Amino acid sequence: MQTTKAVAELQAEVSQLRNELQTLKGASSSAIAHDTVFVGQYLIERLVQLGVTKMFGVPGDFNLGFLDFVEDHPKIDWVGNCNELNAAYAADGYARVNEGSLGVITTTFGVGELSAMNGIAGAFSEHVPVLHIAGVPSTSQQKSKPMLHHTLGDGRFDAYIQAAKQITIAQASLTSKDTAAAEIDRIITQCVVTARPTYLMMPTDLAYERISSARLKTPLNLEAPENEPETEAFVLDEIAKLVDEAENDAIILVDACAVRHGVKKEVEELYKRTGFPVYAAPMGKTAVDETYERYGGIYVGSISSDEVKEKVENAKLIISVGGLKSDFNTGNFTYHIPTSRTVELHSDNTRVQYAAFPGIGMKRLLPKLTARLRGLKEGTVQVSVPKFVHPVPQEDNDIISQAFLWPRVAQFFRPNDVIVAETGTSNFGVLDVPFPSGAVFLAQILWGSIGWSVGSTLGAAFAAKDRGMGRTILFVGDGSLQLTVQEFSVMMRHDLKPIIFVLNNSGYTIERFLHGKTRKYNDISNWKWTKLLDTLGGEEGVNAKSCTVRTKDELSALLDDPKFNAAETIQLVELIMEMHDAPRSLKMQAEFSGQTNKYSSA
Repeated sequence: MQTTKAVAELQAEVSQLRNELQTLKGASSSAIAHDTVFVGQYLIERLVQLGVTKMFGVPGDFNLGFLDFVEDHPKIDWVGNCNELNAAYAADGYARVNEGSLGVITTTFGVGELSAMNGIAGAFSEHVPVLHIAGVPSTSQQKSKPMLHHTLGDGRFDAYIQAAKQITIAQASLTSKDTAAAEIDRIITQCVVTARPTYLMMPTDLAYERISSARLKTPLNLEAPENEPETEAFVLDEIAKLVDEAENDAIILVDACAVRHGVKKEVEELYKRTGFPVYAAPMGKTAVDETYERYGGIYVGSISSDEVKEKVENAKLIISVGGLKSDFNTGNFTYHIPTSRTVELHSDNTRVQYAAFPGIGMKRLLPKLTARLRGLKEGTVQVSVPKFVHPVPQEDNDIISQAFLWPRVAQFFRPNDVIVAETGTSNFGVLDVPFPSGAVFLAQILWGSIGWSVGSTLGAAFAAKDRGMGRTILFVGDGSLQLTVQEFSVMMRHDLKPIIFVLNNSGYTIERFLHGKTRKYNDISNWKWTKLLDTLGGEEGVNAKSCTVRTKDELSALLDDPKFNAAETIQLVELIMEMHDAPRSLKMQAEFSGQTNKYSSA
């Protein structure tokens, strides 16, 4: 495995160098430009070329000069967040919806960038392209190392970039105007191509150095690298043999990296041309159109419904696309799929049974695989697929239960809505219900930082608005919301209109099921939730609406209300729910996790 990883890393470095060479060739072949731009302006122009319209962050004295360029640019807006952690979450959510581009956060040196790091780490964990720009002291100060504010007081001006190396795929400390443009291009390219965060130090003086604008005439090369032809041909042959041996009994399992690495269309071509049944892992929800007739639902190992579990685990061949096999994404590692029946397609490698092929990426491989297998549909459509439905249960009480809530709100969703679910109760509950065509699901299932969903909703709402998508809808628990609630004020300042469902179940429900069901550490203060929007800058009844819903009938009446559906302003709905109620899948996951954690007083 170490050798495979080393080869994959070398292949990635070669691809990056090829991309840089193509950019240089394009720049040198352009007519010589006499125009110059400031380094800070060059960076912004590159971002605008990639469709970035929003920059998140908090101003600080080491980034203020650079922010002048941002504010003065007609095509990019400075959002301005309440703190850097929330800004990182927002950049993450923006990047997830703004597929093919990236999210951007700017902080100040030291205090600002360290505050953002949890959000950046989450983006790294979940393969989200976020560029972190840190405004830092001047190049001369970095050399002389005075005891500046925001430093550790010991002369280590590189301490923060060293920390950033742990949670970003590439870093750059701009030190000269002669190399600034190339370094900016490298960092942005790495961010988008690898779908991972990158880090850029922008010194106060260098931001205002003038450089040639010639390179801006050549678009960045963001194409996936070509696969080595002979190896790729061999891999295709091997997969085709396995498909033939499976005698039409093959399924496709789609996960998060199919979205992050931009192969949703290629995967759609594969499953529609071949007719193979298709399923998704939790992190891959909405990577497949959930209204597609041969989509069977979510596979989560032993947590899956019996029918899905039987169909996936008994298939003769499983073609896994973009898998991320974390505990919460696999039902605590309860996948019952032997390697001998598995093909794994990733962004930078392919595995066929026990053989690994580093450098053979799925972006280039998938269209050729589809072409190779396209004649199979007549046979494969004979394989039945479970119908992905979840009817609203008939319960003999008026309590808003978890079992009732999720299938009921699923009827409220519309095509192209962006639906954000907080780590815990919400993201487990919403997994089991079908989404309409074009809907996009956002959740942080691997990193699992509570409060992420609120900042992410801010970024997602901006991107959804740019792309002409539907409503942005957030489901968040009362405990998680208390960490990042400030961003509601930013949403209202920018006239965003998300619908926010606050699950008020008196504390940290997921933690209660993991451990300490009646412990005080899982309790929180009960806020006046319907007063929040008014307190944070809105005007209730004018540009903000809030209400509390306590019963099934009240919830259904609200969800059926055309004015509520229209989402003409920001709306907050407090849902009163029972403390010890949870979705079925969360209870099962908590049981598995509890066994793994092995808490004991012995």
